[in-house]
Amino acid sequence: MAVNFETVSPDDGEVRLDRWFHRHYPQLTQGQIQKLLRTKQIKVDGKRAEANQRITAGQVIRIPPLPEKGSPMGKAKERRDNVVVSEENAKFVQSLVIYKDNDVIVLNKPAGLAVQGGTNQTRHLDGMLSALRFDKDENPRLVHRLDKDTSGVLVLGRTPVATKKLADAFKSREAKKVYWALVHGNPELKEGKISAKILKCSGEFGGELMRIDEKNGQSATTLYRVEDEAFKKVSWLELMPLTGRTHQLRVHCLYMKHPIVGDHKYKIDGLSADFLKNKDHLHLHARGLKIRLPSGKMLEIFAPLCTEMAESFDFFGFDYKNATNPFNKFPVD
Repeated sequence: MAVNFETVSPDDGEVRLDRWFHRHYPQLTQGQIQKLLRTKQIKVDGKRAEANQRITAGQVIRIPPLPEKGSPMGKAKERRDNVVVSEENAKFVQSLVIYKDNDVIVLNKPAGLAVQGGTNQTRHLDGMLSALRFDKDENPRLVHRLDKDTSGVLVLGRTPVATKKLADAFKSREAKKVYWALVHGNPELKEGKISAKILKCSGEFGGELMRIDEKNGQSATTLYRVEDEAFKKVSWLELMPLTGRTHQLRVHCLYMKHPIVGDHKYKIDGLSADFLKNKDHLHLHARGLKIRLPSGKMLEIFAPLCTEMAESFDFFGFDYKNATNPFNKFPVD
């Protein structure tokens, strides 16, 4: 087989490079994609690429010679793709749906459920998408991501065209998101804007680790409001990211010197919440999303708190069940 070059279609939306390969070349395993990237056999617009790099319509991908679908490896991958989701997992993932129409599905993702597979990660949302087809002939597609330990609103596109429009809304920042967080201490300013550039660096044990770097980092901006506070120990924050950097809210809370309770990556030594039952749970929840749907309808959707965060909020007496619309509290562009 010869080397090929493929142009990314608008129907693919904005998608991770490895997801694009899984969609168009399902015979490849994640490990094989990673190897082809490491050896620079896969390139985007003539440049070295990464698995988590997001590609957009019009970009050109270099495709090296690949095994055919009919090969033993390809057949094994096809069998994995066609495995029926267990009844237990199907009921579980369907129970997460909080909104559905012809173009979009919105889930309330629980903390602890990874969006996509990875090292030592066998149970993930991506592997259960076939249970969310409902009346469609194809799986819904991920439009964006949440960290494994972050709960809340997660959007899926039900068609390639809808996925592209939804992805464009996230990319252009037309889509607005609000998060709830429980943080250590009480910020002196009860509302404000955090503008601090973020740079990705290598973690101590591998993986992604972000830090503030005003010289080399990417611009990142977060609006915040203190909704309530308790005993000078903790505060309930509403956070609206105006940019979408990896771990942005967690890094910005640390930058304020008020790290998120249960965050073991972005923390201040000596701060603890030992009095909480769920002290090790990351107290970060994607509370709400405001987005224009492909149909033209403007959707505002809110995800109830996960059990662990609800127990902590109840412990402090925070009246989260009667919270008002957070989108009315932040400045309009």
